[in-house]
Amino acid sequence: MGEFDLIERIRRRAGASDSVVLGIGDDAAVIRPTPGMALVATTDALVLDRHFTADWAPADIGHLAMHANLSDLAAMGANPRWALLALTLPKDDPGWLDGFLDGFLGAAEATGVVLVGGNISSGPLNIAVELLGEAAPEKIATRRGAQPGDRLVVTGTLGDAAAALDLGRDAPEALIARLHRPQARLQAGRILATRAHALIDISDGLLADLGHLLHDDLGAEVRLDDLPASNALQAAVAEPMQRRRYQAGGGNDYELLAALPPEAARELDRLAVSAGVAMTEIGHFNDSGRVRCLDADGDELADLAPGWDHFSP
Repeated sequence: MGEFDLIERIRRRAGASDSVVLGIGDDAAVIRPTPGMALVATTDALVLDRHFTADWAPADIGHLAMHANLSDLAAMGANPRWALLALTLPKDDPGWLDGFLDGFLGAAEATGVVLVGGNISSGPLNIAVELLGEAAPEKIATRRGAQPGDRLVVTGTLGDAAAALDLGRDAPEALIARLHRPQARLQAGRILATRAHALIDISDGLLADLGHLLHDDLGAEVRLDDLPASNALQAAVAEPMQRRRYQAGGGNDYELLAALPPEAARELDRLAVSAGVAMTEIGHFNDSGRVRCLDADGDELADLAPGWDHFSP
């Protein structure tokens, strides 16, 4: 099966939308944005042995490729609309491609995304996705804007994916599912974007991504005992300090971290119901210029990993 057969295989499975003037099959796609809305664009690449391994199910790889990008749009408060997919494949394997599309297009259809184009080439396995969304310009959330006194709020639970990666074959299925099948918090992002002074998704680890919200002399205190942990993580990792390390420094959670003014933080229970996901206050911003992680006694713990960096050892 050749390149154009593979492209046709993808085209037959891609969805349709009135917003797509010209989709797969030409030199470029033509889309029709909603009048008055701003386009929000993101791109991410998944690399073998960095983001997934050869033993992953193709459908899980496809799901991750879509949701890693959806999470970026969630952090901007945007509605996902269109995707471009660039695949580098080591061989023409229709079975692998079909499995990948099950996960990728399944996630796309569930979140209102249409695949409108891309590219296929031969070489070491690599997956690059560009995702386009829309948002009202005045409702787009960014990483800048957190203020002293703002509350640190996270969605969902933290540390499951990092624990699954570290525990390997000993990890329970519930943790592996969080690593292989993350869920972008799109509804939570839309709700938080209208209230948060700053918003970011947690893909590189809580402390690493918190650092991206800091500017000028802004600092933060994180209450480690308030970090939300799933039942699966608590059962699999009994030692509290090790759980904290997964929660504070582990990546791939794809939860959201928000800087909420105090009056908005007081509405967390109501916001969580609307978003369909738990929201937990874990600390606050201050003017210290640094991040302090505190235990239940208020003592600072300084030996926590800072998070994921592609170019660190």
